[in-house]
Amino acid sequence: MREKNKKNSLKELEKVLIQVSLRIAKRGEGALFVVGNVDYEPLIKQEIPPFNVVNNPKLLESLALIDGAVIIDPSGFLKAYGVMIKTKKTFKNFGTRHSAALTAAQNNNLVIVVSEEDRKIRILKKGKMVMQIDALQRGVESSVSGAVNILESIGAGTIGTIGSGLLIPSLGITLLPGIIIFGSAYYLGKIISKRFK
Repeated sequence: MREKNKKNSLKELEKVLIQVSLRIAKRGEGALFVVGNVDYEPLIKQEIPPFNVVNNPKLLESLALIDGAVIIDPSGFLKAYGVMIKTKKTFKNFGTRHSAALTAAQNNNLVIVVSEEDRKIRILKKGKMVMQIDALQRGVESSVSGAVNILESIGAGTIGTIGSGLLIPSLGITLLPGIIIFGSAYYLGKIISKRFK
């Protein structure tokens, strides 16, 4: 029972993060959310006490607009905001926010990076990009629940190694409006067969 509650709270957290990210991206602003543990250095004094981000998405959105990343623990509580992630990897053809996202996506962290340049949201897990959401796509908001369900499936560890999908979107597959999913052919085949049964 406890495991089911934990899974439901993670799904709700992912849903809120994607919804907040969509609002930020539509305005042409950027953000970086990390759910998990990562090395970071505060850029500003941490004056806002920890709070459950699911219960206060407006405050989360405001904090995400501060330069730096927002760190959230897996139970949905804010750990830090306006922080610099100690980057160890480079995300080719993208800026420092994406490189920080790639570094933070190691281990079991969930990372959501919002690009102000192209207004796309990229979701990373286990060091790889697993999903890209186009905030300007008409009706993309209606795809959020489906995207969260796919993210939960990815949590099972079946994600492949297609990281070059950023540069070649045809390597991803679109099952929901405005959302491209990246992963192994086996994983994508399972999604397709479930979706169309």
